[in-house]
Amino acid sequence: MSRDTIERFYAAFDAKDGDAMAAMYAPDAHFHDPVFTDLHGSEPGAMWRMLTGQAHDLTVELAEHDDTSARWIARYTFSQTGNKVVNDVRATFAFDDAGLIADHRDEFGFYPWARQALGAPGLLLGWTPIIKGATRKRARASLDKFIAEGPPHQPQP
Repeated sequence: MSRDTIERFYAAFDAKDGDAMAAMYAPDAHFHDPVFTDLHGSEPGAMWRMLTGQAHDLTVELAEHDDTSARWIARYTFSQTGNKVVNDVRATFAFDDAGLIADHRDEFGFYPWARQALGAPGLLLGWTPIIKGATRKRARASLDKFIAEGPPHQPQP
C-alpha cells in the first residue's frame, strides 16, 4: 500500500494536483525539508496546494522508490527570480495504520538549490545561514498567507 501511495503522490505532484497530494496525509502529519522545516497537521497539504497552484512549468519525475522512500526530481522555474531549477530530492515516509502519510521528510542540498533558484545571491551567499534563514522566513510567510486566505473561491454560476 505504501509503495502505491508514493506512486500516486508523485503522479499527483507531476499533475500539479495539490488537493490529491493533501488528501494522502494523515490529520496529524508532519513534514520537513530544508525550506519548510517543521509543518504539522493540515500545513503539509496546504504547502503542496500553494506550490502546485503557483507552478506553471513544473515537472516531477519519480526516479526510484520503495515502501518508505523515494528519489524524485523536480524541474521548474523559480517564480521569484525566473531562474530554472532542477532539484534532486530524497524523501522518506512513515505511514499510519490507514496508509496515510504520517511523516514526510525531503532532503536536498540547500546550496545547490539556492545557486539555481536565487542566481548570483545564491551563488555568493547561498551557503550562509543568512540566506537560508531569509528563504525559510519568506516561505513560511507565504504559507501563512495562503492558509489565512483560504481556498480559492469558485465563481458562482
